[in-house]
Amino acid sequence: MADSEPFPVLNTSADQFSSAADQNNAARRRRKSSGLGQEIRAGDTGAPSLGTGLARIQDQDAASTPPSSSHSSASPSANGRLGAAHDKEKRFSKRRKARSLLRRCVRYAVKHTWALPLALLLVFLALYAVNPTESNPVHHFIFLSYKLPLEAGADPDTPPQYGKGLWDFAFVSFYIVVLSFTRELIMQEMLRPLAIYCGLKSRGKQARFMEQMYTAIYFSVLGPAGMYVMSRTPVWYFNTRGMYENFPHMTHEAYFKFYYLFQAAYWAQQAIVLLLGMEKPRKDFKELVGHHIVSLVLIGLSYRFHFTYMGLAVYITHDISDFFLATSKSLNYVDSSIMGPYFAFFVCSWIYLRHYLNLKILYSILTEFATIGPYELNWETQQYKCLLAQVIAFSLLAALQSLNLFWLFFIIRIAYRFVVTNVAEDDRSEAEDSELEELAEQKKEELKRLTEKSEETPLLTKGSNGVANGTTLNGSSKKSGR
Repeated sequence: MADSEPFPVLNTSADQFSSAADQNNAARRRRKSSGLGQEIRAGDTGAPSLGTGLARIQDQDAASTPPSSSHSSASPSANGRLGAAHDKEKRFSKRRKARSLLRRCVRYAVKHTWALPLALLLVFLALYAVNPTESNPVHHFIFLSYKLPLEAGADPDTPPQYGKGLWDFAFVSFYIVVLSFTRELIMQEMLRPLAIYCGLKSRGKQARFMEQMYTAIYFSVLGPAGMYVMSRTPVWYFNTRGMYENFPHMTHEAYFKFYYLFQAAYWAQQAIVLLLGMEKPRKDFKELVGHHIVSLVLIGLSYRFHFTYMGLAVYITHDISDFFLATSKSLNYVDSSIMGPYFAFFVCSWIYLRHYLNLKILYSILTEFATIGPYELNWETQQYKCLLAQVIAFSLLAALQSLNLFWLFFIIRIAYRFVVTNVAEDDRSEAEDSELEELAEQKKEELKRLTEKSEETPLLTKGSNGVANGTTLNGSSKKSGR
């Protein structure tokens, strides 16, 4: 391993330096200021402080001023120069401290990526706390808007209905920030230590494990929540007739509207993560971008034109299958013994949820969309279940189904390889956790250790005659007196 070192090891043993010092009576090595092995940088010591700066100015001024018997004999011009220099140094110190504080804040935000969204959330909550009523505009960001009054003679215990409007964009934008905060906090503070505990040393594997585990955590909550919401609607367990009966579905109870908009915030936040490159790109990056575009268009159009029951069914089929996908990949990263049977269960759930049920919805658009409920376009009554809507809905869901079939091909190929070679590898990953990546990380760590070691090596003074590999610092060969 020594032959492969990028630099030869210098022979700087203590006996050589002492012998060279004894023979030449050279100056001793400069004494370190502490035993920490590096300069103490506690506090703001990178540049002269205000006190040392003023002392230096005073020394310079005294050197340029003729000696005087008393301070009262100093010229007014010298005092003026001293005062101006004092003010200039003071202003410089304040600017320097401000820049130092800003740099520390930036470094903290980069290291703790959840800090910035948390700060934004605290600002919104503080603004709402000033006037915690519906008249406060911030109320629309945190809570649902467009609560409708109960009809005359209705039971007081009847759950209120909520309409739709532009303030719903504010609600979605706020919960994009909420999800950004929870994503970064869970991944950095909970899942990274878990990845290290599970023995994942490669940063690539740690990042993938964290991404998939966060996805699993999210859908472990939203999957059952979606089933609960569906159980209280006419489309319980994917009853396609309920998607078209009593159309248009313009109002919903609070739980339904919150679920639908919260899911919209999640998919919008995931699209932002994808576009900003916060996750490692894969070979299917273009298909993944297309999937997010189709999903967001479906969510927006279904909400605006009152096809939310259809959107609810599509939400659930993708959420639950994504949960099993994320957990199977996480188990594969940690080499779990139950990976085989769990992956088989995942394949079955994927085919059932993303293909059988979604093809059932597509078939209902062809057969039930026009025959159940009204079928006309009327902007005044917000009646949008017409031929144009039928074509758009079928086209978008067919595009989504095509992408799911594209990924099914990879899943089947992975399953085949797992059965034949007992190796479950995701073909979509771009050289994920390969030997080259790990080798590069090892080289980086080795270079970092060499850099730290070189920084810890004390420098010799200019007049020192220290010896390194039998050669003095001035280049001449040093021979022993024996």
